[in-house]
Amino acid sequence: EQLPAEQQQLPQSKGDTGDTTNDVWNYVVFVSFVVISALIPIRKRLCRRSTNSKSKQDYVFGAGHISTLAMMLSIARGTLGVISVLGYPSEFFYRGSAMWESLYGVITAYPIVCFVFIPVYFDLGITSVYQYLELRFNSRLVRCLASGTYILRTLLSLGVTIYTPTVALNTIIGVPYWVSLLSITLISIFFNALGGLKAAVAADVIQSLSMTAMLVGIIIYCSVTVGGVDKIFTISSENDRFAFFNFAADLHLRVTTTSAWLGELFNSLSLLGCQQNFVQRYLSMPTFSQIRRTLMWNIPVVILLFSLPWFVGMAIYAIYWHCDPLKASVIAKMDEILPYFMVDRFDSVPGVWGIFVGTLFNGALTLNISNINSLATVTWEDFLSLIPALRKKSEKHQLNVIKLVGTIYAVVIMGVGFIVGLLSGVIESSMLIISATSGPLLGVFVLAMFIPFANWKGAVMGMIASHLSILWIVVGRLIESNVSDTLLDTSIEGCYADLMEAQKNASLLVVSIEEGVNALETSNLLNRIYSITYMYYGVFGTVLTVLAGIVISLATWSSHDQYNMKMLHPAVRWLYSRCPFSGKHFGSFEVAGSCGAPQKETIPMC
Repeated sequence: EQLPAEQQQLPQSKGDTGDTTNDVWNYVVFVSFVVISALIPIRKRLCRRSTNSKSKQDYVFGAGHISTLAMMLSIARGTLGVISVLGYPSEFFYRGSAMWESLYGVITAYPIVCFVFIPVYFDLGITSVYQYLELRFNSRLVRCLASGTYILRTLLSLGVTIYTPTVALNTIIGVPYWVSLLSITLISIFFNALGGLKAAVAADVIQSLSMTAMLVGIIIYCSVTVGGVDKIFTISSENDRFAFFNFAADLHLRVTTTSAWLGELFNSLSLLGCQQNFVQRYLSMPTFSQIRRTLMWNIPVVILLFSLPWFVGMAIYAIYWHCDPLKASVIAKMDEILPYFMVDRFDSVPGVWGIFVGTLFNGALTLNISNINSLATVTWEDFLSLIPALRKKSEKHQLNVIKLVGTIYAVVIMGVGFIVGLLSGVIESSMLIISATSGPLLGVFVLAMFIPFANWKGAVMGMIASHLSILWIVVGRLIESNVSDTLLDTSIEGCYADLMEAQKNASLLVVSIEEGVNALETSNLLNRIYSITYMYYGVFGTVLTVLAGIVISLATWSSHDQYNMKMLHPAVRWLYSRCPFSGKHFGSFEVAGSCGAPQKETIPMC
């Protein structure tokens, strides 16, 4: 089949097609976009003459002045992150649509968070969601373990987030990775010092709108280029890119429908229901009805924002399906496919790739700032506030300490970003980090809300056992060379003849190596454990935390473990009052043998 001329060539570098004037325009657009989008959310703060006008409550919760629509977009951006913009198109191009089905888990998680998690701690008047665990278990240790898990998970995830735009900057402009990471860090420190939750939400709104417009524009361009949307679907279908509804029971397959839905469900429950940056947004809203509207109306928004990058992956594949830039050695990493597309197709249009890179850069920046705000808040509430000398300081001094902690975290995140490139792609890195840390955090909240006899000893030992077990599997996975990471077949038949010849030789070498690896003995029990897909790490971690917590709690329960039954979910309290533990005294009231209803304070359902 004769391909269109634009599909038969791959420029070897940006310099082959670039124009100096266009480059200047792109640089101007890039810098202007980042500066304007960063300054708009904090413009009022910059114009204030008084430095005392922002309180700690305003910094943390935005003082309740955030609109429902803005909060919806902020939560949606936090759910997906900028990683999806580069990661999902490359995932579809080189691995197919299997990971797309993780959307099922995200959608399922929203109503569960709304009707299960939020009613428990909405009326508790807490600043840190992990304060709830201390109230439930009467233990500071449980609270600190959960906070530490959140801090570790967020630092690692943000390292992947800020690394993402450096790929585009390096591919398109040639900016060294360290320059991009340093720039994001310095701007984040400045923004964190002047902003707060309200500024972070405003930045998320700008980012959501600009990112959506950019992705839609790419889809429209590719549709026109290849001859229609139906052609995009046809090309992907004919080349085996669609892999939906695979219910295989093999735990070692990288992604199936079951693992995508179940794994993402547990990961999303941990993120949306047990993570400070999300709960902080819920608690900034004044009523349950507003929270309910925000979360439930957010489902179609998330579906749209989640699916757009996958459609972009389909569209780009329709452009390069017969001439893969990675196989042709024009790009070095699979995540570079979208940045390469922007340069290849729009380098002659002034400002286009400037907007693209600026959107990615700003997306990583806003997520970094938003999460730094939450990290600093948790660190203050759960650790630093225990120091008497700091606790007695004025609110203004406490706010300055929180901002200083945020600055330190920004530097740490930059350090994590430097080592992220060693892992296999931003989606692989992000999913591995989130799955490995979701289980213990979600498990301890399940124990707190739904297990009346769970005590602090069971919660602590359950989290520790889960952390150690998942850490052992992750380390084994990283050092175990037999873990499969194969890509779908791509073609370079439409590329230059000299590139085809070179890649044929390279392909023969790769095939011979892969055959040798596949021939290795994989029946070893440890190898089988290490090669379990990371999609199930969150499930295993949660189950292990809950089971270990139940066993240890039953073995160690004493009268010192009693607590206020208001800490349980309302439905569990209702069941508890119907004599499932007749005569037992687990909480602040005793359930009589006659099933008398306890005197308790009700919490409205979401």
